[in-house]
Amino acid sequence: MKFVAFERSTQGTGASRRLRNAGKVPGVVYATADAPAQLIELDHNALWFALKKEAFHASLLDMELGGVSSKVLLRDVQYHPYRQQVLHIDFQRVAADQKITIKVPLHFEGEAESPAVKTDKCLITHQANEVEVVCLASALPEHITVDLSKLTKGQTLHFSDIVLPQGVELRAGLAENSLVLATPPKGGSDEAPAAEADKA
Repeated sequence: MKFVAFERSTQGTGASRRLRNAGKVPGVVYATADAPAQLIELDHNALWFALKKEAFHASLLDMELGGVSSKVLLRDVQYHPYRQQVLHIDFQRVAADQKITIKVPLHFEGEAESPAVKTDKCLITHQANEVEVVCLASALPEHITVDLSKLTKGQTLHFSDIVLPQGVELRAGLAENSLVLATPPKGGSDEAPAAEADKA
């Protein structure tokens, strides 16, 4: 994704308030070893709609600043507590060959077709909706798909069961954490006929 930022020469509470009143959002682009941190401002409405896209939160972004394009990641965003307003945003410069640790959204597919749901009417519980991975910035996926089509009754999927894209690894210590639980329905499917037989 590409977005446009503008250099900002002023800072402080008063300057930030004036920017927001003018429909702008103050921000900072944090440095790499060979580039200092920079103060920036962005158009609020364009940023608001960009933030609604999942890819803006978990992919390598092309930032155009002063006619020069560079690669950045979204680092932090602050929202107004009750207005639809972005108060401040931070980005981090990265190089394509730089190794990064970042959270990536998980997309679950095939749940309804799984034996756990289709046959055994299990309750499927997602323990997480994102996963922290380590990879080169150039290899960062926008999301990772988790196939649940073969999930069975009582099964627990762990983070280690995720099929990761090439060049992407789980953050150390996550592998054995549970990710998806297929819990059988309370009482079990065999109890209903027995109850009916008792009534007869």
